[in-house]
Amino acid sequence: MTLTSFGPANRIKRSAETHPLTWRLRDDGEAVWLDEYQAKNGYAAARKAFADMAQDDIVQTVKDSGLKGRGGAGFPTGVKWGLMPKDESINIRYLLCNADEMEPNTWKDRMLMEQLPHLLIEGMLISARALKTYRGYIFLRGEYTTAAKHLNRAVEEAKAAGLLGKNILGSGFDFELFVHTGAGRYICGEETALINSLEGRRANPRSKPPFPAAVGVWGKPTCVNNVETLCNVPAIIADGVDWYKSLAREGSEDMGTKLMGFSGKVKNPGLWELPFGVTGRELFEDYAGGMRDGFKLKAWQPGGAGTGFLLPEHLDAQMYAGGIAKVGTRMGTGLAMAVDDSVNMVSLLRNMEQFFARESCGFCTPCRDGLPWSVKLLMAIENGEGQPGDIETLLGLVGFLGPGKTFCAHAPGAVEPLGSAIKYFRHEFEAGIAPVSAAVPPLARPIVVGA
Repeated sequence: MTLTSFGPANRIKRSAETHPLTWRLRDDGEAVWLDEYQAKNGYAAARKAFADMAQDDIVQTVKDSGLKGRGGAGFPTGVKWGLMPKDESINIRYLLCNADEMEPNTWKDRMLMEQLPHLLIEGMLISARALKTYRGYIFLRGEYTTAAKHLNRAVEEAKAAGLLGKNILGSGFDFELFVHTGAGRYICGEETALINSLEGRRANPRSKPPFPAAVGVWGKPTCVNNVETLCNVPAIIADGVDWYKSLAREGSEDMGTKLMGFSGKVKNPGLWELPFGVTGRELFEDYAGGMRDGFKLKAWQPGGAGTGFLLPEHLDAQMYAGGIAKVGTRMGTGLAMAVDDSVNMVSLLRNMEQFFARESCGFCTPCRDGLPWSVKLLMAIENGEGQPGDIETLLGLVGFLGPGKTFCAHAPGAVEPLGSAIKYFRHEFEAGIAPVSAAVPPLARPIVVGA
């Protein structure tokens, strides 16, 4: 996947001043290896952090920058770093990079790892220095075989150059980094499920507290950050807080830039680094080029399959967490999907809920039994065999599986698109309800939950 552009994007030249994540990308889409990366000012931020900054100053700089997690939750990165213990006697700490990226319609981390592997390594090196972690793991989605190959080569290059391993840059600081490919589960995007999987356990989320900063992988203090999050760190250290904050558009409460994209039947599906605060309309029309000829935009999701659907009239919302919240959903990963007017929303939701039901870890009852129940109801409605009350049951499941009702955030994310689809396209669900004369009495129509 390479960055593509359309319309005004063709006239915007990526530069270090405006595109901290992507300015080093090659036009041919090939990976940027160590020599080229260093020629493009690579590892300069790491050298600055090691030579000129105290470890606590690195943490404070990231906190002051306003950098938030780019995996979907949007938790402030500096605050998360500040949760790591200050006790110097705790000499075993871990830094984990969440590179599982199993969210449907999302491929931003894949691009960074395949084409700019050293940017991630530099971000982890600075972060490790700040957090006093001696070992790091990149927990990588197993299907990302090219990313695994490129990351492993980049790690070896960095070791040979003295940028990983013992006594890095003559500082006395040691940091080992390993690439760990996962077995392929969506739930590993949840940080404690990722930790369990890394330890060789079943990928179930853990109860919190204790949080990973206190008791993480192998019982030691652990910080987990997303790929894109870590890739922002070098530019913040190199160019400062004020510059980083200035990148966002006026009105945005989120700082810096974000990798955003559009998939679906748009003229120019792709991925772009854009300032927080651009509107959905700019992303859709100026970069994605609008819908292909013969198709009309029916709905869109702003950031992956776990975010609620929006209508074309919502395209003027600003793309940042608070801006998208104003129109009733979440920013998520920032990679949007266009739904065209040929798509039946019931079929689309049935497909989505099947995915989420299959990927549930099965630990808690609402998620384990509620998601398969929604699939059965949607399948019946899709086949025109829905019964009176099925839509109300679906809406009930949206409530029962909402935030705070389940052990982790898997189920709330799974039902958010379902609730929004019924809200905006209820008539399509109603069309699948059988006439009353053909309805099967509820007692004669049991639903086998979990089957």
